[in-house]
Amino acid sequence: MAAKRKRGALAPGKAKRARGTAGQSEAVPENAPPQEYSIPPPVSQGKWKNKERVLIFSSRGINFRTRHLMQDLRTLMPHSKADTKMDRKDQLFVINEVCEMKNCNKCIFFEAKKKQDLYMWLSNTPQGPSAKFLVQNVHTLAELKMTGNCLRGSRPLLSFDPIFDMEPHYALLKELFIQIFSTPQYHPKSQPFVDHVFTFTVTDERIWFRNYQIIEEDASLVEIGPRFVLNLIKIFQGSFGGPTLYENPHYQSPNMHRRLVRLSVAAKFREKQQVKEVQKVKKKETKVLVEEDPTEVVFETPAEEKPVEIQLVKPESKPIVKDKKKLRKIQRKKQKKLFKTEG
Repeated sequence: MAAKRKRGALAPGKAKRARGTAGQSEAVPENAPPQEYSIPPPVSQGKWKNKERVLIFSSRGINFRTRHLMQDLRTLMPHSKADTKMDRKDQLFVINEVCEMKNCNKCIFFEAKKKQDLYMWLSNTPQGPSAKFLVQNVHTLAELKMTGNCLRGSRPLLSFDPIFDMEPHYALLKELFIQIFSTPQYHPKSQPFVDHVFTFTVTDERIWFRNYQIIEEDASLVEIGPRFVLNLIKIFQGSFGGPTLYENPHYQSPNMHRRLVRLSVAAKFREKQQVKEVQKVKKKETKVLVEEDPTEVVFETPAEEKPVEIQLVKPESKPIVKDKKKLRKIQRKKQKKLFKTEG
């Protein structure tokens, strides 16, 4: 029987040949252990120098749409970190300490009020500056209209409207957006691909955020999501407070907007009530009698006067016959009698 040999062992009488530099072969002893080959790790192209870390969390009382928006931003930003929800009774400057504990130098904080209004804080902790926005028209990644797709952890391109270079407050916001939304190069959790674009467009005194996928075939864009609109309220010098650098004169609070809507509805209702009251007063007023107009009888023609006839003989009563045939027979008999009397 042939003897079994272990995996990696050499057959008796055979020696493993090693390739030499000059083509020479050296014999390997039989009792030598098998050689192990190790693959070296890939050499990194660079070093992770820009260590930006963004803390993304919210206050208590947010709805499901805000929660999904927050999760989408964490998915798209591999350099982000999460934390538990903050109590609404706490002051906002406490967030600086939370960022320090989490080793983060940027923060995106979602603040919910009245379970219907959503505010977003973008801050550079702990020195500042910080900006407060009202978030409107939120759409998340899970919606079916967003047909695009991108690699998880890939680095995005940032596209800005030309107006960001014209106004000083927009220039400050542009730098803040670049530092928060751009994925640092050579980040451990990021991928070395650029396959989607973050666009920031200014329209109607608001900043419109969109996320598009770059298709390689024809370089066209397909929207991925999420999408939302940022209405700037104020820019502060410090982190979550401090002196006000800029205040948006076109901003209208949601409470004021709802109040104006209620006043317009009340004004319409009041106008209808006034119209009804005027109609009631008109009905109660005494009607003025108009004198007869003599020209109204110009076109009236008098009827001809007929002589008055006095009937002295009682008219004959007509027989009530339900059958029409019988009635006709009776009339014929009467006519025959008349003809006979006349003849």
